[in-house]
Amino acid sequence: MTALTQLTDRPMVRTIGLGRRFGDQWAIQNLDLELAPGEVFALLGPNGAGKTTTVRLLTGLIAPTAGNAWLDGVDVVSDPHEVRRRIGLLTETPSLYERLSAEENLDFFGRLHGLPAALRAERIEELLRMFELWDRRADRAGAFSKGMKQKLAIARALLHEPKVLFLDEPTSSLDPEAAFIVREAMATLKREGRTIVLASHNLDEVERLADRVGFVRGRLLRVDSPARLRAGAAEPVVIADLRAAPSSDLVVRLRDRAFVRDLAVDGRRVRVRVSDPESATPQLARELVGCGADILGIRVETASLESVYFDVLGIAPTVNGAPS
Repeated sequence: MTALTQLTDRPMVRTIGLGRRFGDQWAIQNLDLELAPGEVFALLGPNGAGKTTTVRLLTGLIAPTAGNAWLDGVDVVSDPHEVRRRIGLLTETPSLYERLSAEENLDFFGRLHGLPAALRAERIEELLRMFELWDRRADRAGAFSKGMKQKLAIARALLHEPKVLFLDEPTSSLDPEAAFIVREAMATLKREGRTIVLASHNLDEVERLADRVGFVRGRLLRVDSPARLRAGAAEPVVIADLRAAPSSDLVVRLRDRAFVRDLAVDGRRVRVRVSDPESATPQLARELVGCGADILGIRVETASLESVYFDVLGIAPTVNGAPS
């Protein structure tokens, strides 16, 4: 794929007060956002939170009720056709022409994008090989599995080498091997300087791919990198697994130490909440050994992106109908 060598300081995506109302209900409002060239930005939120509406606004598929948006400097409202020329879009449903072959599907959309025949053929082969569909290029898309259709739809979105790629749950129907191929493709696109907007419920995937995460629930609640989101959540915990349960004297001694913010004992496991795990971990180890405790293992546990998700969105996860 061709690298985007001319990156500028201008945001690739910019919104000011962007919003869309359906009747009396705002799907998304007061959206202020800037995305840099080459940035992978993930939209996280529950179903109905406004993620899809946000994508539809940014791609010029629907007009905003309020605010403004620009993509690569192009006004999304006044020139939606030019915006759509510069983007690739993968919707939640692949929407392929099922009576056409994989190759014919891509050729048709390549023609719509105005790609010359030679370049069209080159790109089609490159993408079908990337997603391991080359050997099935003559097969009708209707005969493909759900995962194969998803890969073909992603290839279609990449065909014209868009500057910005919008992906809605790109790996939701893929097996682990196919999902890995898609993630590698996204990493390659990022290195080329392409901006990716990723709407996903796969928090592990988001944490691996995204430079920043935006939590959405009717409005943009918080934006930051996964690392800073986790670091700014609950204080980390140092966990020590011992050969035997700690004595009451050891527990009292630990509670008295300045580096211990909170302490809990569960059988042979000691959990110590700390503010600085880098300095607290060796201090805890010294205290345990000094009291004669045998340490089987010690590790630091930080907040997960999942716990941040629940906290920012104000969601209480349930198990079998009861809070977990």
